[in-house]
Amino acid sequence: MKSVAFLTLGCKVNQTETASMRRLFEEAGYRTVDFNSVADVYVINTCTVTHLGDRKSRQAARRARRINPGAVVVVAGCYAQVAAEEVMAIPEVDLVVGTHDRDSLPFLVEEAKKGRLNRVTPLTEKTSFEGLPAAQSGDRTRAFLKVQEGCRQFCSYCIVPYARGPLYSRPVQETVEEANRLAREGFLELVLTGVHLGSYGADLDGRPALSDLLTELAKVEGIKRIRISSLEPTEITAALVEVMAAEPKICPHLHIPLQSGDDTVLRRMNRKYTASEFLRLVRWLRNRIPGVALTTDVMVGFPGETDANFERTLTLVKRCRFSRLHVFKYSPRRGTPAARFPGQVPHRVKEERSRLLTELGRELAADFNSSFIGRTVEVLFEEEADPGTLAGLTPHYVRVEAKAPPELRGRLALVLVTGSGQETLLGNLSG
Repeated sequence: MKSVAFLTLGCKVNQTETASMRRLFEEAGYRTVDFNSVADVYVINTCTVTHLGDRKSRQAARRARRINPGAVVVVAGCYAQVAAEEVMAIPEVDLVVGTHDRDSLPFLVEEAKKGRLNRVTPLTEKTSFEGLPAAQSGDRTRAFLKVQEGCRQFCSYCIVPYARGPLYSRPVQETVEEANRLAREGFLELVLTGVHLGSYGADLDGRPALSDLLTELAKVEGIKRIRISSLEPTEITAALVEVMAAEPKICPHLHIPLQSGDDTVLRRMNRKYTASEFLRLVRWLRNRIPGVALTTDVMVGFPGETDANFERTLTLVKRCRFSRLHVFKYSPRRGTPAARFPGQVPHRVKEERSRLLTELGRELAADFNSSFIGRTVEVLFEEEADPGTLAGLTPHYVRVEAKAPPELRGRLALVLVTGSGQETLLGNLSG
């Protein structure tokens, strides 16, 4: 049997798309192996948010060629889309595919065996939602369903709109049909993903909102949980919050990128809110959805960010009491306005600010996790943590480990939380 190996760089959308491509290859008769193993095909799904992502992509292509000189090496995704000729200049690469037209990837691999191919097409030629199959976790407990792609936000630091193109959404009925199919296959949780998920439906007839889609998905029998991935703060509507508050299937967890807690920096980033507006949003969400888990992204070292700007970010992060914090150091991206801004922050300053925010994030996560001690939580067990111990996630997106029999893997169970680590709750099966 032919084999294929995957390496994913970057965001959760990339991870979802890799899982979808894996499914395409498996349906074409391939078996999936580890990227460091000998394979007939290597697929590198790239990120271009930072220079580091570009470099890792090039290194991965060279590593794949060393492992199996006769393999077909594929570079796909955002880096390929914005720098196709640069990627084609890497001699180890056989096939370059961007951020669309990947549903024919196994066929393109066969074509690439006859000669190197650049199949990146301009984003202006993209006319509809890319019909990749739904992705799935390896244990078939969670399915990752991409329902939106493209971004028109144009934050001054971000290359994503240039890599992902115009807005497209998966139609409501098609999404519901896919959810029903996944439920029949035994999946218990749907994770809705998108490049700019809050813009869902803007391109569809009737302009259905994300709240409308959630209402329909909640009716699917067999699906026990629906989880929403990242949403822009300006796109969290009253209708969305009311659906989340009323529908027990929808997980009480939102990932809302903050990026900075300073208004001057937010304006230079071309973010569409102020620090005070973000704080009001957080308070409103906690009032309407008691106990909601809020996670976020914060960038440090944006051009012109002063010590005072950074201190305001620290203060706002503390006041928001996030349950998890993802910290990123600003990286100039060619073609974005911020790359030309004056006041580029020294690397050592970025490192120190990143360290301080990361430490604060750990403290906030520990505080949030400790609030569950003595409470009973619902866990969807997904994997074995240690012999005799299973691990899974709560609706609040907190990892839990408990002594449990292997037959509970892939099932929901109640766990009494007895302790808390930095990133994991510990407990015992309840009942």
